[in-house]
Amino acid sequence: MTHEELEDAVPLYAVGALERTERQVLEAHLLSGCLACHASLKEHQSVAVLLPFSLTLTQPPRAIKAKIMAARTPAAAAESVTQPPNKPSLEPGEWMNHLFPPDEPSPASLFTWVTGVVLLALLAGGGYFAWDSYTRIAEDTTKLAQLQTELDRTRSALAERDRSLTASREDIQRRTSDVAALKDQLIQREAELDDAQAQLALRGGPPLRAPQDELGLLLRTPDVKAIPMAGTTMAKPAAGMLLFDARTKKAWLYAVNLPACPDGATYQVWAVYEKPVSVGLFCVNNGDTSHLFVTPLPNFKNAKQFIVSLEPVGGRSELSGPVYLSSQLP
Repeated sequence: MTHEELEDAVPLYAVGALERTERQVLEAHLLSGCLACHASLKEHQSVAVLLPFSLTLTQPPRAIKAKIMAARTPAAAAESVTQPPNKPSLEPGEWMNHLFPPDEPSPASLFTWVTGVVLLALLAGGGYFAWDSYTRIAEDTTKLAQLQTELDRTRSALAERDRSLTASREDIQRRTSDVAALKDQLIQREAELDDAQAQLALRGGPPLRAPQDELGLLLRTPDVKAIPMAGTTMAKPAAGMLLFDARTKKAWLYAVNLPACPDGATYQVWAVYEKPVSVGLFCVNNGDTSHLFVTPLPNFKNAKQFIVSLEPVGGRSELSGPVYLSSQLP
């Protein structure tokens, strides 16, 4: 048979309609490796599989079975027994199994498959463990970084508090030194007044009772409220001490190292409540190193702060000039 005839026989082979001799020739041709016939056979087999579904089912006549059974004679039956039917070398489609025999699993391949599955499971478990460990380490690293940041912030805050405490201690020490110096000056002035009174008594004059005498008595009274005052940037060497006697409702301001009042200006004392309220005026002349100011102050307990500012002569109803002394009540 020519190749064209073999190609024409492929559709008949796909539906099993070839004679044995033609089928054997075509199968031998297919076994030789003809790619075109292989492809044609595959296409026709895919179509042949669907042919039964396109047929219309028809009910056979009832008498056909009896006719078929009657046609079988005992001689034909004997012949069929003595002569076995011719069996084709290859049934339709068996050449594919002949070309590509199916693989039968062997114990070795089964063992290899099981080993591969076990190894794959081990690799999956190891990968999950590594990923979980890496995730935990990353989380721990992040937490450590956050803790380190908080620790650094806390250390910075503590260092800032230490600096603030140091500055406050230095300010307290400076104010304590100013208060001690003021007390020494007051004691010295008190001693000078005592000497002056003694000399006046020897001369037969009347005894004096100046404000300094009352100030000396206040310094020896334990119930007197003492408020230290410090100089501002306008007069850093200046200092002051404000004493309040609850019995007489008087305030005593002893100020030192204040600059002399310029022409047309005077010092004004303010008690700060909700807003500054004027308490009184005093002036410091050239050459004066200290000044004593006495004024009634009935509302002392409600004051939040005392201020000494430089204002025009006659004072002002509101604080407007530069501040020279300032105190902060505890």
